[in-house]
Parts: sequence; C-alpha cells; structure tokens
Amino acid sequence: MKKLTLFSVLVLSALIAFSGCGKKDKTTIDGKEVVMGFIYVGPIGDGGWTYAHEQGRKAVEKETGIRTIFKETVPEGAEVKDVIRSMIDQGATIIAATSFGYMDYVAEIAKEFPAIKFLHCSGYKMGENLSTYFGRIEQPRYLSGIVAGMKTKTNKIGYVAAFEIPEVVRGINAFTLGVRSVNPKAEVHVRWTHTWYDPAKEKEAAKALLDEKCDVIAQHQDTAGPQQAAEERGMFSVGYNSDMAKMAPKAYMTAPVWNWGPYYVGEVKKVLAGTWKASDYWGGMKDDIVQLAPITANAPDGAEAKVNDIKKKILDGTFDVFAGPIKDQKGTVKVPAGSALADKDQLSCDWFVEGVVGKTKGK
Repeated sequence: MKKLTLFSVLVLSALIAFSGCGKKDKTTIDGKEVVMGFIYVGPIGDGGWTYAHEQGRKAVEKETGIRTIFKETVPEGAEVKDVIRSMIDQGATIIAATSFGYMDYVAEIAKEFPAIKFLHCSGYKMGENLSTYFGRIEQPRYLSGIVAGMKTKTNKIGYVAAFEIPEVVRGINAFTLGVRSVNPKAEVHVRWTHTWYDPAKEKEAAKALLDEKCDVIAQHQDTAGPQQAAEERGMFSVGYNSDMAKMAPKAYMTAPVWNWGPYYVGEVKKVLAGTWKASDYWGGMKDDIVQLAPITANAPDGAEAKVNDIKKKILDGTFDVFAGPIKDQKGTVKVPAGSALADKDQLSCDWFVEGVVGKTKGK
C-alpha cells in the first residue's frame, strides 16, 4: 500500500511538472502583471499598416515575454474609449493606439487612467502618461520617389491617398521631391479616398488615375488594391507599409516600409526597468524603424544605384529630405536654401510641394 501511495505521488508530481512545461510565468511589476494592448484601425491581414504593427506586437511577446492583447478594426471615433476600458479590465497596463484619428480620445482617457501608460501613433498630443511615436517615413518615401521618377514614361505618377492630414501630406511631398530630383518634368497626381482600409475603393481610385495616363501608381493606403489595379493595366507601382511584392508581382517595384518592433520592444523594456517616461519618438532609417523594401526587377535600370547613393547620405546625416530650397504648388519658397523643414512644421504641414497636382483639405 505504501509502495502504491509512493507511486501515486510520483505520478502526480510528474503530471504537475509536465503541465508546467512551456507555461510562461507572468511578467509582473510590484505584483501586477504587465500586459500590453494594441488598438488597430484595420484587420491584421490587411498586408499593410495594421499588419506591420501586428509584427511589432509579436516582437514584444517574443523579446520581452509579456502578455499582449489586441483589437482589430476599431473606428477612429469615441468608441475607442470603450475598447481602451475593456483592455484595462483585461489587465492592460500599456496601451498602443495605432492610428492618428484616435488622438483626442486617447488624450482624454489617459487623464482618467493616470496609472496606465499610453502610446499614440502619429499624433501630437502628449501627457504625463501619454507618449507619441512615429517614424521618418519621408526618408524611404523620397527614395521610392526616385524609383518612380526614373520609371515613368508619361511623366504622370498617380498617388492614392487616404486623408488630408499632415502625415499623408508630408508623405506625398517627400515622394514628389524624390520623383523630381531625378525627373523635374514629372508630376504626382493625388486622388483622395477618405478611408484607410477599403480595397475596392482604393483600387477604383487607382484606375481613375490610370485612365488619366498615369503609368506608375503610389499610395498611402493599407492594402495592395492600387498596385493590383496597376498590374491589371500593365503599369507599375510603389507600395507602402510592408513589402507587397507577392500581391502585385508584375507591377510592384519597391515600398517604404515600417518596422515597429524596435520601438515597441524598447518601450516595454523601459517599463520593466522602471525608467519609462512619456516622450515624443520620431525614429528614422538609422534606427531601423523605417526602411525601403528591396527593389525588384520591375524597377528601371540605374534606380538601385541612385537610391543607394542617397540612402548612404541619409544614414550618415548629410542629406535631409526636406532641406531647402522647397517651393509650394504656387512657386512660393516655403523652405529657404540653407534650412530644412522643422519637425513641428512637418506635424502641421497642410501644403503641397511644386510638382503635386491635387488639393489639400480646404486649399
């Protein structure tokens, strides 16, 4: 009987030990589990903006060991506050809101929950527990513009754009400056969709630009719809957010892309170390937050060499995408020679550079 009892104890101990294998211990601070919540404006399968942030979330789990939660397709309205409250109820102590339109609501609710650390992407409102973060996507935008400018035969490049906000406007400007650095005769024609994620609408906007004789399509949208429209017409494209080569292999040339992992992992490590403070982060290619995706065989001869030359200067700090002189659409000098567009002016940019065909909101 004693032998049987001993055997039973050994079996039970083995089962307990086995059940614990692979089970991750909770990461805690002062006895409270550290959980990070991610709020996404689109689905994680969009292949673009949200997909890129989702890769960042996975990097957090892999490199820090904390638990994460997320919510997809959250509209840029007041309901984001309910999503935030729900995440806090689920134990979230850090929350990343990944779209500009969440800004006012996040700023409001951050005051309601001072113990929670908030990260807001692409906005400008900060607080004691509210950071802002973005990347200098204008750097690879400019480089992708070089590729497009060298590729176009009609000197008309189409640009499918989401909303008339500074983030999008300055991206169009950077792209256009890159285009015209190699092809001063080229124009960038903008068509607004007023949506971040609508594959059909984005594709139709690209078709309209193709009908206007644009032979390269670029975008600030979250899906490959514009590029697929270009492929169907035998034209060429520049993507955004992630490498979309597989989605339009005959059209796609390259894309400015995001790598959010280093930022998210860095912020979590600061929280775990007790050194986190609200900050305004704006990393560039040197920080590996933004990059240019590999240039494909669809790109024109000589494009990669030209891109690599400017890329080297960006990385060593001798080239600024927004260095003057820069003129607006009316020919007025907005950035004089010897100066560059300051970060604060980039955050409020509501004007297009020379070479853009289109209007910003109310202009």
